Amino acid sequence: MRADAQRNYDQILAAAEVEIARSGAGASLEEIARRAGVGSATLHRHFPSRQALLDAVFHDRIEAMCAQASAYAQADDAGAALAEWLRALAVYGATTRGLAASMLAGGMAVPSGSGCEQMLADAGASLLMRAQVAGAVRAEVSIVDLLTLVNAVSLATENHPDTADRLTTLALSGIYPAKA
Repeated sequence: MRADAQRNYDQILAAAEVEIARSGAGASLEEIARRAGVGSATLHRHFPSRQALLDAVFHDRIEAMCAQASAYAQADDAGAALAEWLRALAVYGATTRGLAASMLAGGMAVPSGSGCEQMLADAGASLLMRAQVAGAVRAEVSIVDLLTLVNAVSLATENHPDTADRLTTLALSGIYPAKA
């Protein structure tokens, strides 16, 4: 990328991070371009869709969540490791304005093969598979099911991480009392 194109890209990304933190995933693309000091066409040349821009804004943070999944994959208790990662993901989604809405807009129900949704699906799939092999999770549960659930909790609890953690725990354990 030429130096001026890289500068424009970086300015757009910085402006998008600020505007998305302020307004959420539906932030005005025109306002982002204005804040970046570029025209709308320049923004769209670098980011052909809103989802492409959202993926770029959240990429590094999602990459960190995926690295956390890799660390959890070393845990002895596969079921607990999966649950802990899902709770961490819900809390992260609840505290990162626009992330949960971005995942919804990206089509979490059918990861696209690229982008943040696919990164999370790939990272979580290995945790889920280990938990299923250990008998801690039912065989018919899919990673898309779990990520959709976590995303819904994150959307419902934006800016309330304690509630996100509690609701995710409740959803994963159910409402029935533990059997003795």
